[in-house]
This record gives sequence, structure tokens and C-alpha cells, in this order.
Amino acid sequence: MSFVTAATSADTVVWSMQDQLGNIKGSGSFAVASGTRTSTLSCQSSAAGYFAITATLSHSGGTLPQLGTRPTGIATFGILPNLSSTIPAVSYAHQEQHRFGMQGFNDNGSMLAALGISQTIDDRELSAMEPNAANTWTPSLSDLDSFYTNGKIMRLIRLDGIPAWASPTGAFQDDTNAPSNETYYQNYMARVGTDSAAIRQQYFPNQQYNYYQVTWEPQWVDSTANFVAMYAAVYKGLHSTDPNAVVMGTTNVFPANCSTQCTQGYLATYASLGLGNYIDGVTTHGYYNAGTFAGHPPEQYDTDPNPSNVANALDQQMRSLRSQMQMVKPNMRLWMTELGITYDSGAAYGPSYPPANQLYGQAAVALRAHLIILGEGAQVTYFFYGPDYPADVGIGTFFDLADSQGQYGATNLSPKPEALAFAALTRVLDGTQTLGHLNGLPSMVYGYAFQQLNSGAVIAALWTHNNSNWPTSSGTYSSTYSTTYALTVNSTGTSGNVSVIDMMGNVSSVSYTNGVANLTLTESPIYVVLANANAIQGKYTAPVGYTGQ
Repeated sequence: MSFVTAATSADTVVWSMQDQLGNIKGSGSFAVASGTRTSTLSCQSSAAGYFAITATLSHSGGTLPQLGTRPTGIATFGILPNLSSTIPAVSYAHQEQHRFGMQGFNDNGSMLAALGISQTIDDRELSAMEPNAANTWTPSLSDLDSFYTNGKIMRLIRLDGIPAWASPTGAFQDDTNAPSNETYYQNYMARVGTDSAAIRQQYFPNQQYNYYQVTWEPQWVDSTANFVAMYAAVYKGLHSTDPNAVVMGTTNVFPANCSTQCTQGYLATYASLGLGNYIDGVTTHGYYNAGTFAGHPPEQYDTDPNPSNVANALDQQMRSLRSQMQMVKPNMRLWMTELGITYDSGAAYGPSYPPANQLYGQAAVALRAHLIILGEGAQVTYFFYGPDYPADVGIGTFFDLADSQGQYGATNLSPKPEALAFAALTRVLDGTQTLGHLNGLPSMVYGYAFQQLNSGAVIAALWTHNNSNWPTSSGTYSSTYSTTYALTVNSTGTSGNVSVIDMMGNVSSVSYTNGVANLTLTESPIYVVLANANAIQGKYTAPVGYTGQ
């Protein structure tokens, strides 16, 4: 760690380092001479996760300056977890068995690798490839973003967006109307299929299929018949040249429990018109209510006395969506391709915002939401977004250190707790199948079971959530509220220890007796690694229609 000081006279730097919960993990002081000086400390740590450094001059005062969207007083960094001795390695038969994608770091290979991301979204919209006129794009391998040519990051191929020349509105539009010439649109999609098939063969030989997302948060004003006709044109065009096409939609803002903004509602509306004939899978965004922010957790409505409000909880929305999918076409894939958590409503970037507790709240809520999405039967979940940007305050996984209001393509970055929580999540649950939600849980306790591919170890993710502590009466998000839960981790009559991993990827050993471990659960999820997969058999409910990775 390098500290730059500009003391007017000899002084002492007093520094400390905190984790995401505010626990002091290191502190000290050192003397500095007057003038501009750089002092470097060498640090070692056995802990993984997010850390924030604070520093001041004991006589002259001062603090670390605001940089971009990162407030004054802190510099942040992360230490990635090494779980190789706790989570057995997994062998992947196919590339799409990986479970994590991300928006906001396209072409940033080092950051994607650090976070454990395996796929991003690549543009093949008509508006992107032929923005000005028809028949101006011919598929070629040279069109592929060179970032993808190493074959490490898989493509989800984006298809929404109609340029003005092809739109019945006479202007660019994104999923409000069908294109004016559906025959042309179908032929264009045939070219996209040719392009994707060649790319997969050349750069992704271990990938079984190409995956396409047709619409993106549609605000449809055209006829219902034209919506299905547009999907038919896409489906027929792609499948005519790409026998390995998986065509997916409808990618609405919310998973379920409404008709015009929810994927479940769109499936219900258009299924009777034959939409199921023209999709191979379902994509949705995972926003579980308008204004998804740290103070609005995904479990907020699970304990509501009004059943109509309970249906708004994220786990209930995911179950409703999975049930609707079964009625449209059984056992389809489900990919959640966007979910981000902002700071609290009304927040603004500034020198004193966000406080540490807001960052903790964001990380805990985002992590729990993605666990629910995977646990309720999505094969893939996408983190959103890479850096902070202006429109949705705080939604970035990283501070943008160059722009005070954030910027979409920022590369000078500093991590938030959310980034390290995601890095731990991917290292724990990538390479797993979803088993389902745990049965018989007490009120306000949440848990899901996952099993590593090839019948490997079972991993249980558990946490508690209490609305009265989120936030507390003082307006803070409690990191100390807890409850106990007895989890069966081995056969009756056995005793020993199980590995428990915290939200940042730190491992501890917890004893169990007679096959049962007594766990302390907080609002921060933990992962319990069960070497005996039989211990949890019959104790979970599988998501409807989920058929694995």
C-alpha cells in the first residue's frame, strides 16, 4: 500500500483497514517528513474479501480524497478467495455449463476472470449491423470482437433493435413494433445464424449451442399477432442456418406477477397465439419490484400477511415464471440476463456518500438475489453492472475513479463489497446443478441446495432476513442480527466437522454431532460444503421444469 502525503512539517500517518462489516483488520502508524512523500507498506493477509483503508495525518489532519464515485476517506481493494482445498474442482463437458454472466465489462478480460464470469452479451441487432440500409452486412469471422477469439468468454447474442429504415415508426425503436418487412427480417436472421455457427465452430468448439436473446424489456404497442410473427421470423431465420440455435425471450423487466412488464405475463399473453413454437428457452431480467435498491431486499414480501404482496417476493416470482414456462413448453432453459442493486432511493454520488453500511447492504442484497435466482431454477444469472454510471446511482459493482457521476466504459476502478461477494459466489457455485430450496425452513430463514456436476459435493447456501432489521430503527442495515439453524450435514450417528464459507470466501470449520451442525445465520449468506450428498436427499424441492446445466 502506497501513501502519498504532503505534510507541511514532520508528521505521523495513522491508518486502519476495515472489512465489509467495519471490523478492523489492520492498523498502524508511521512517520513522514514534510513535503510530498510516498511511503509504501507491505502487507500480507490470510483473509479474502473487500477491504477499505482510511488514513490521516495525526497533526495536520486531512483524509483520502474523493475519487470519481468513491467518497472521501477510503481507498478500497479486494483479495480473491482461494477455495481450491475446500471446493473440489469440476470438469465441464460443455462451456454453457458455467452459470455466471455479466454486463458492463465486455472486453475487460482481466476483470471478468477475476470475478469468475463466463459469458457476456454480443451485439447482432439489425440496428447494430445494418444501421443505415438493407443488405449492407455480410457475415464474416473478421466481424467478431477480437475479445471473444480466445474462446474463454461465451456469447449471448443480442437481437433487439430496429433501425429507422426498417421500422414502421420511421425511427429507431427497440421492441415496440415488429419490423416493417418480416421477410427481410427473417432473411437477416438467417445471416446471423450463419455468422454464429461459423463463430462457434471456429472459436467455441466445446460449446453445444448458440444462444440468442430476441427482445429486451419490450414495451410492445403493436398487435399481439405481430409480436408472435416477429418471433416466428427470428426463429425460422436462425434455425434455417444454425441447427444449434437456442432462441430465447421475452426478457421483461420483472420475472412475474404482472402482465405488461413481466416475462411470465408476456408468456401467458402470447402463448395462446403460438409463441411457444418460436422459443427454445426463456430469458428474463430479475428486478423484483420498481426501484430495486439496498433497502428493498428480495425477501421483503415473503412474510407479508397479504398473499397478493407475497407474490412480489423474488422467490415467488421465480416459481411463478417456472410454472408458466412449463405450460408454454416443458423443461425450457431459463437465463436471468440482468439484475443490479442501486444505492437507496434518492441517493447521489458525493464526497460523503455512500457510507460503509450502504455498501454492505448493497452487497448482501445483491448476493441473496442472485442466490434466489439460481436456487429457483435459472441455469444462468447475470451481474449488473461493471462500473458506476450516471443514470442508476450506485448500481456499479466497482467505483469509477475517473468520473464523478460514473461512466459506462470506465476502466480506472476500485471494488465495492459487492464485487468480492460475487467473486466468492462464482468460485463456490459455478460448476453446480441446482437441487432446489430447502424444505421446512423456519420463517425468515432461506436456503438452497446445489450439487457439483458429475454427482459431486453438495453445497447449501443459507441466510436469514428480518424486515425489522433491514433497516433498523436507526436507519442502518444490520450485519449482526442472527438466528440459529440446525442443518443435517451427514448421516445420523456421525460426528465431525464441515467447511463453512462466508460471503467473501473465507473458510471456517464447524463441528457437527449426530449428523447435525448448528449454524449461526445472519443477513450475509454462508455456504456449507457437504461431502455426503445423501445427507440432504429428500430435504429440498426442485424447481419446476429445471433439468440441469
